[in-house]
Amino acid sequence: MVLISTVMIFTSCNKFEGDITIPAYLQVDTIYFSTDYTVQGENTHEITDLWIYVDDQQMGVFELPAKFPLLYNGKHKLEIRAGIKLNGISSTRTPNPMMKPIVFNDFEFHPDSVQKLNNLVFQYYNTVKFAWIENFESGNLTIEETSNSDTSIRITSPANNPEAYLSENSKYSGIINLSNSRSFYNGWTFSSYELPGLESPAFLEMDFKTDNYMTVGLLVSYSGGYKSVPLVVLNYSEEWNHIYINLTPTISQYPGAYNFKILFEAALDKDKALANIYLDNLKLMYRDNN
Repeated sequence: MVLISTVMIFTSCNKFEGDITIPAYLQVDTIYFSTDYTVQGENTHEITDLWIYVDDQQMGVFELPAKFPLLYNGKHKLEIRAGIKLNGISSTRTPNPMMKPIVFNDFEFHPDSVQKLNNLVFQYYNTVKFAWIENFESGNLTIEETSNSDTSIRITSPANNPEAYLSENSKYSGIINLSNSRSFYNGWTFSSYELPGLESPAFLEMDFKTDNYMTVGLLVSYSGGYKSVPLVVLNYSEEWNHIYINLTPTISQYPGAYNFKILFEAALDKDKALANIYLDNLKLMYRDNN
């Protein structure tokens, strides 16, 4: 449910002659993201911006918390899209194609005022399909090591370990320990997945915390064999961080691929003797546009 409150700011002049020159201000301090945990996994997110449209025309992109002017008066269609940093890069900000916009068909703008939009709640589109979710809450891991790996991924212990991602639904996370004697991790999803091409966007979402670099990519299975395609390097993060990895361009390069696996690879950084990589809430998803 979205609650809207209006704080009026009065001035000595409040007339409109011809084109509107006095803006209405919209203010958004906090947003939320809601999921059906049993089907869509944890509601973690990294929504950083709001993409604003009025009467289907883009008005701008505003970083949260946001307060911005719009030269409108009276009732208009207002659409708000959740903005993200694609692949964790600030220069690739985009509306999240997996999340439904919040739409007010008859939003009433009040020039010379600040209208606060409270409790904006974003959700996934109903057509988003979840090919794979790994939240490390069961004892059966869906990631396995390759023969090249000299270490493994395991589940944090005990339950509610303070290093794990903890929430109402989460007591455990995945952890990869690297050391001088076990310095290289190479793993992939146990299962392979058929994923659509350019017409249907595909993402890998995940939470991570690490003091060592890790590469995430795709293993492509096609008629000529297999190909490993690195996509993103996870940078150091002392706190849990959320990332949206865009798989669509790579998938579209291989229209004849049989299937795909998600790849993970990390080598102990040269200046370290020990390192820990934590992962959680991994979601392989695509939006079915058929």
